[in-house]
Parts: sequence; structure tokens; C-alpha cells
Amino acid sequence: MAFAATAYAQDAQQAPAAAGQTLQRVEVTGSRIATANLESISPVTVVGAKDIKLEGTRSVENLLNNLPQVFADQGGSISNGSSGTATVNLRNFGSDRTLVLVNGRRLPAGSPRNTAADLNQIPASLIKRVEVLTGGASAIYGSDAVAGVVNFIMNDSFQGVQLEANYGFYNHQQNGGMAAEASKRRNFPLPDDKGADGKVKDATLLLGGNFAEGRGNSVAFFGYKKEDALLQSERDFSACSLGGFSSNERFNCGGSGTSFPGRFFTAAGQRTVADASGNTRPYVAATDQYNFGPLNYFRRPSERYTFSNFSRFDISDQMRLYTEASFHDDSTVAQIAPSGLFGFDASGANAIRFENPLLSPAWRRDLGLNAPGDTADTLIFRRNVEGGGRRDDQRHTSYRGVVGVKGDVGNWNYDVFAQMGKVLYSETYQNDFSIQRTGRALDVVTGANGQPVCRSVVTGSDPNCVPYNIWSLGKVSPEALKYLQTPGFQKGSTSQSVQGINLSTDLGEYGIKLPTSKDGIGIAFGWEHRTEKLDLQTDTAFETGDLAGQGGPTLGVAGQFSVRDYYAEARVPVLEKMPFADALTLTASYRKSDYSTGQNTSSYGLGAEWAPVQAAKVRFSYQRAARAANVVELFTPQGLSLYSMSGDPCAGATPTASLAQCARTGVTAAQYGRIEDSPAQQYNQITGGNTNLAPEESDSYTLGLVLTPMRNLSLTIDAFDMKVTGVIDGSPAATTLTQCLQTGAADFCSLVTRDRLGTLWALNEANIIATNQNLGMRSTRGIDLGANYGYKMGGWGSLDLSLIGTYLDEFKQEDFPGSGQYDCAGLHGANCGIPLPKWRHKVRAVWGTPWQGLELGVTWRHVNEVKLDATSDNDLLKGSFKTVDAKLSARDYIDFVGQWTATKNLTLRAGINNALDRDPPLSGVTAATFGNGNTYPQVYDALGRHIFLNLTAKF
Repeated sequence: MAFAATAYAQDAQQAPAAAGQTLQRVEVTGSRIATANLESISPVTVVGAKDIKLEGTRSVENLLNNLPQVFADQGGSISNGSSGTATVNLRNFGSDRTLVLVNGRRLPAGSPRNTAADLNQIPASLIKRVEVLTGGASAIYGSDAVAGVVNFIMNDSFQGVQLEANYGFYNHQQNGGMAAEASKRRNFPLPDDKGADGKVKDATLLLGGNFAEGRGNSVAFFGYKKEDALLQSERDFSACSLGGFSSNERFNCGGSGTSFPGRFFTAAGQRTVADASGNTRPYVAATDQYNFGPLNYFRRPSERYTFSNFSRFDISDQMRLYTEASFHDDSTVAQIAPSGLFGFDASGANAIRFENPLLSPAWRRDLGLNAPGDTADTLIFRRNVEGGGRRDDQRHTSYRGVVGVKGDVGNWNYDVFAQMGKVLYSETYQNDFSIQRTGRALDVVTGANGQPVCRSVVTGSDPNCVPYNIWSLGKVSPEALKYLQTPGFQKGSTSQSVQGINLSTDLGEYGIKLPTSKDGIGIAFGWEHRTEKLDLQTDTAFETGDLAGQGGPTLGVAGQFSVRDYYAEARVPVLEKMPFADALTLTASYRKSDYSTGQNTSSYGLGAEWAPVQAAKVRFSYQRAARAANVVELFTPQGLSLYSMSGDPCAGATPTASLAQCARTGVTAAQYGRIEDSPAQQYNQITGGNTNLAPEESDSYTLGLVLTPMRNLSLTIDAFDMKVTGVIDGSPAATTLTQCLQTGAADFCSLVTRDRLGTLWALNEANIIATNQNLGMRSTRGIDLGANYGYKMGGWGSLDLSLIGTYLDEFKQEDFPGSGQYDCAGLHGANCGIPLPKWRHKVRAVWGTPWQGLELGVTWRHVNEVKLDATSDNDLLKGSFKTVDAKLSARDYIDFVGQWTATKNLTLRAGINNALDRDPPLSGVTAATFGNGNTYPQVYDALGRHIFLNLTAKF
């Protein structure tokens, strides 16, 4: 049994056709020409159904994330910034540059908030195999296949009844360490060992059978899955948010400056509440910052229902009618720390007044309120701990249908099809604060009955207002929370329609072949028409930016485009069974795309295979791919959002940038050395769409060697070199700031606006413009390795060994032309993002024991160490850092699995992943995107030892 073998290795294990038997021609991922050769010139990694079951994972995202070619993206371990979907990111070029197919046909955009295909639509139990092609494939499949293609081949010809039940959970011993010690020093509670948490339960039913005397077949699949939530407070290494106060030698707990019982900028300095009497004391960041980690979900809860149907009917020997239908309904909740006053600007009409009866003498003194009629401007940061975490309840419901007719007319194969896909999205965001109501609830006067009351109640402008007493401990009432906590609502949809015609033939049937080859020239060509629509509607609370915990307005977006594609492909056998050329084959492909937005693209590819002898083959491919902007990138209105960087060079008592440099960004001499930096290292930016975006273009090269020295051994090595230019992205705000500081160029400095406090984060007026443009470049280069070996051990059974690994030589980025390049291979951090280890591998051994029906397997997964990008000597990356944050150490995980086929109808399976219960590597500096719980849970096994059980019954 081969795990994640290349397509050639799979082919090497095929039995030869019997004498007189015609080899069946099939399509493989990366080509539309049906052929008896089950390999692709481009390297294709294949994961079979049995290997999927041995993984023990019930999520498609985790299955793919374990492959070395795949990098972290959206998934169940992301809560802050979660789209509620699961996506795949090949070669770290981004999920929007990875095309996801089911049976060779694309999935619709997964959500109006995230256009990449949602892997939650694909039931793991129904997958026959997964084929992963890395490298551009736009000439074959169209836009979005810049980094490659993930093609899920489904079990669409099943006969019988299959019931499957799965149960999994995490077992974890709290291992202590520096993060736990940091929590102890702050007296934060630490969790006990966990016998079983984060439970996952799912059950599936698969029905299939032939009808009409074998001319037809229909398969129906039903699935249900439920995942329990798991909080960061349940692991000792995430019990506090590591950060700003770490020393070189050890971690310390950091947190957010939006704290409890609050941080108030007053005439007397930064103050906070001392007691229930309203006394005050100085705010001390090292001890008063809010520990926001424990309430964040380490894994989101979810509940999912799925249905799929695949049917076919042979109308005649030359015509087959086929249909596909699928449905999925997924509900999940992303919970993060409570909302509150994230720098509420109590000035002007919102200024604090002397007459407020909730103010103690200490507060009047600190605010400089000396007599009736006096007002004070202040900036308030206070966490709503009384109201609990912000809960983002998201639901995605998808419908997809395909109907087509395929067959042959003479020597021509045809496939005419139409497909429709739609995703419905709804969101209810709970426990956030209304900024507008906050202003009213803080403006308090003495009522006619002598009790504190909102001024808006007295004037009649808002009779529902309830005073928000944050000036003394323990005085916030449930009625005030009911008034202030405002839900936000979003709803929307994505839809996709595709119609297409594919024609292919072997011209050898017409005598068109080279005299040096026995096989004819294969050709395929066709036409497709695709329409993509997206609509997202937000309520007033989102649209106006009234929700305090959103970082700015969340604007609706709507738009659509259509594209007509014309494509052709050829496969030319040049030499066969010749000296030093057992086979030499050339391929070529071309696609022309016309977009309704006025953009046109051309994609093309060339390839060659040369096998000097049957046991050795050299393969080469070149692909020019293109990706047109999606609806979100084109049509999103401009609005305020957040970005991360390690710090504002102009902030703090001793800024790292000079006064002259900071003045270029709007800092005054009076502000210099007195600007408060963002404790959360989050800053304001203006983002949005651009209808003038041009398509991205990429060039991909692969060169590989495939060796099959014996029937039971295959070895592959493939070098890849990929580059995408004109990358569609927002101009990086941190880079814009750096360029302004260093050059003073108006092109950059005009994009930077500071608020009246001099910050880039405290007030909404502070921002850096970062709207979508065709900007920089990304390139990557490395080597993929694969090996499979099967050994018969006589009375000891059999042993199957496999290896898949990737060496990442470089991953270069250029933010915009002329800005300079930096290499992120082996790094992670604010600029480089998720960890990009230089080496990752997966080695598996499966022993087919001599005992009837029993197989045992062990897998070794390795992720190399990565360093913080600030440790780089590249001027674009290097910066200050603590030694304790300098690197994320390498991780090795050992997985065990056992499978017992008790009878021909009953199979039991059990396993332990991360059997040694290794904690993930930790850092107080993780990239905002996909960093969670002081680590990267989409990269590392963050939750401990995973135990899974499976029962499969077939009838």
C-alpha cells in the first residue's frame, strides 16, 4: 500500500492488461486527454481512500495540511478572523490561487467573506482518492490554478450498503514549560490534565446499486458530524497571551491594553479603577494588560450535515447520462475575547462632565473636573468582562448540481455538461458593543428621583438608555449590558454556473502518428462559459462601524463577472521502444479566456517525458498560468480594517525612527517621544476593491526523475520553480510606513494619516491606505521527494514503506516593484506570515501481519524549525526581537494506527496521532493571520494526543 505516492508510482503498481484486453482510457489530473497511461507529466501526489482512513482525521483540511506542499490557511483552529470555512493553500501562494475540483470540476466560492473553495463541502468518507498537482494548470482548468490543483475523486460507483461511525478526542498531559510558568507568575489559573476533550463524532451512510439490468448506477451518501469546542484556557501553554513583556530568557504574559477594569487617559496620566468606592490608581501595563487568550476558541465547535448523490445511466453504448448532486449545511461559532471600549473617544459631545453623579472625587481630580460646567476629554480602553466573549455564529449552506452526457462518436470522445453551485451564508455576531450607545450610557446626570440616569432619557432622545458605571468596581448592571451589547447581522451568497463541451480523440485511429511511435497523437479541445456572482449584505451596525470590536465598518459587497474559455491540448508520442528512448512524449496546452470585465488572458503549457529505459524517466513541464481578480477583489467598498506590525517606529519614549523621519508621517515635535504604541500590535488601514485590476500571471517549471528499478519500488524527485507577478493585494500598510520613513516620497507619505494623539491605531481617523492593486511578486523554489517500497516477508506478512517530503529552498516576496525582495524560507512572523519550514516530511510504515485481517501502521511527521523573520539580516525584515522568540523549534510527531478486518463485512480501526503528546512550539510573536494560542494550530499539533476509533460495516 502506497501513501501519498506520485501518480507514476501508482501507475507502476498496475497489473498489465490480459492478452486481448483493451486498456481503459481515463483522464488524470493535469490533462483532459483520456489515456491508458495513469501518470501526468506534471508531478501529482495521490492520497488513496485507505490512506485517508489510516490518517484518522475527519476533516479534509487536516488531511491536506499534513502534506508538505500544503501550507496553513482557514480552518477549524482559527477563531479571530475566521471565515467559518476550511481552505487549502498550495506552495503558500494563497488559497485564492489554488483551484479545488470534485471529479475534475470546480467548486464554487466557499463564502462571500472568503472566495476560496470551502473544503467543508467535501465529506472525507466519500473520497476515493485525492490528486494534488502543484504548478500552474490554468491552461487545462482555467483561472485560479496558479499554484496548482487539488482534485477530489469521489466514490461514485458503489454497490451495497456501508455504515460508518467515528469517534475521536484529545488526551493531553499539561507539560509545563516557560508559558505555564509565565501564567503562574501572573496568578492566572492553569488547567488540569485532560482525559478526553475536543470530541468529534460523526456517522455516515453510503447506499449504492445498479439498476436497469446494469445500465445504470446510483450512489447516495448521508453524513453527520459534530465537533466540540475547545478553549485556549484548556492548555497550559495558551492560558495567557505571551507578548510584550517577555525577556530574552523567558516568556511573560502580555495582553491587550483594552483592559479590565480599564485604562483611562487623563490629565493625571493613565489611570484605572482601584476599588468599589471609585478610587483610582496608576495603570501599569505589565500587570494590568488584559489576558485575552483563555476565552478564545482553540478549536471552534461545529455541526455539519452532508448529502451527495452520483448517478449514471447508459442511454446507449455511445451515450451515458450522468448527474451529481451535493448539499452541506455547516454551523460554527468563532469565539474571541470580550468586546468593550477599544479607545472610546470621550471628547466633544462625548466629553465627561463634572455633573456625572457616578464620578468619585478621585475621578474628578484625575480628569481635571473642578466645578460644575467643566468637561474633560479622555480616551477609554475597557474590556466588557461582565458580558463574556464575542461570539460569531456563522452558517454556510451549499447546493451543487451537475448534469451531463458523455460518450463517443466514432473515435471521438465527448462530454457536454452544465453545473450550478450556490452557497448561502448567514452570520450573527453577538456580545459586541454599540459605540453610539456607549456615548449615551456614559453621559449620566442626576434624575428627578435623585438617581443616576442617562441624559438621553431626560431629553427623550433615547428613553431606553441605561447608565454604564465603569468608574467603580462591580457597578456595571445587567440592564446596562442589555442596552449596550448589540448584535450584528450579515447574510449573503455566492453562486457559480458553468457550461462546457470537451472533445478528445486519438488521431492514431486516422493514421496520424509519427513513424517512430506506435501510438497516435492525442488531442483535446473544448469551450466553457462560467459565471461567478457574489452578494454580501450587512446590517446598519456593521455598515456604520458602530460595533466597537470590529476594528471599523464591515461593508457589503455585490458583483459578478462571466468568462468564456477556449482551450486545446495535444499529447505527441515521439519515440517508443527505441534505443535510449523507451518512450519520449511531448505535450502542449493553450487556453484563451475572455472576461466580461474587459480583461483577456492566455495560458499555455509545454511538457516532455523521456524514458531512456523502462525503469527510469525524466519529466519536464512549463506552465504559464493566469488568475483574474475575483468579485471581492474587484468590488469591495473601501473601509477601515486592522493590520499587524511589530511596532510603530515613532511610538514610545525612545522611538526607533528619528524626529525628521517621523515628521514625514505626520508626527509633531510635541508628540515625538510621547506617542502611545498599540499593545496588541494592531493598527488601522483602509482596504477595498479596484475594478481596474489586471490578471496575475505566473510561470512554473518542474523537472523530475522517476525511478522504478523493481516492481515494488518507486522513487521520485521533482524540482519546482514558480513565480507569480502582478500579485493582487492591498499595498502592505507596514511597508508603506517604512518607505515613507526612509524616503519621504509623497507616493507613500500621502497614504499615512495619524490621529490627533499621533498614533496609527487609537482613533478611526488614524489609517494607512492599503487598497487593492497589482503590486508585487512571489516566487518559490524547492524539491519534492517521494518513495514507495513494498516487501513480502513470507510468514511474517508484508511491509509497505513510503516517504513524501519537500525541501523549500526559497520563498521570495516583493511587496511592490522596486521595493526589494526578501526570502521567507525557514521564517515566520509579521512580514513572512505563517511558518515556512525548509524541510517537511512524512514517513509511513504499514505491516500487513500474518494474522488474518490485521494491519499495523506507524507514521513519522517532521516539521523543521523556523526562525522569526526579524532575525533575518535582510534590511526589509530585520528588527528587534527577544531571544525567547527567535525561533520555533522543529517538531516530530509519531502516529500509530491499527486496522482489523474482522469479517468481510466489518472493519475496526483505531489509532493515536501525536502519540508522544508533543506541545507545539511557542512564540510571543505570531503572525496575526492564522496565529492562535501562542502558536500556529493549522501547522502544528496544538491540542495534544489525538485518539480515534472507527467502525465500518458493509453489506
